[in-house]
Amino acid sequence: MSGETVQAAVDAIRAGRPVILPTDTVYGLCAWPHRAEPTERLYLLKGRDPMQPSALLAADLDVLLECVPELRGRAEAIARALLPGPFTLVLPNPARRYRWLTGANQEAIGVRVPVLAGPGASVLAEVGAVVATSANAPGGPDPARLADVPEELRSAVAAALDGGELPGKPSTVLDFTGPEPRVVREGAAPAGAAIERVAGALA
Repeated sequence: MSGETVQAAVDAIRAGRPVILPTDTVYGLCAWPHRAEPTERLYLLKGRDPMQPSALLAADLDVLLECVPELRGRAEAIARALLPGPFTLVLPNPARRYRWLTGANQEAIGVRVPVLAGPGASVLAEVGAVVATSANAPGGPDPARLADVPEELRSAVAAALDGGELPGKPSTVLDFTGPEPRVVREGAAPAGAAIERVAGALA
């Protein structure tokens, strides 16, 4: 995509308007995460239950730790073991940060640091972090191509960047808030191997 299109997406996100971005897994519906209103607009556009959590997607681990400074010690070791990568990690959120995107449980937050290239990487490098959920209808197929995103979403967002065909499998979701890790969703990477990697990092 052209620099102007990337800049349009950056400007839209900063203005609180939702955009569609290519990630390392599927196309995502994304918005500015640092205020409630853009996230609420994103949920309304998708028809997503406000009690459902969405992920905080950061450009890199340093940005993630700036957004959620409480991710230190065990939580930081877990994040560094698996990120960047096709994982969403549910980690403790004792300060209840970003409560407008955490869903019903404000004591936990889902975080991602994707492996990006192309226009998605350019946008994220500029804005630092976004709230992200799959750019599909609730319960609909995960979009591997921009054309797979429902027309009602594509026509309603401020910008939609085409990153070509993506893997089309959503991130693997692992919950590390309890005494033992829990697999919430099998996805783009094997959960078992990821849990073993974390165990090694914590040993």
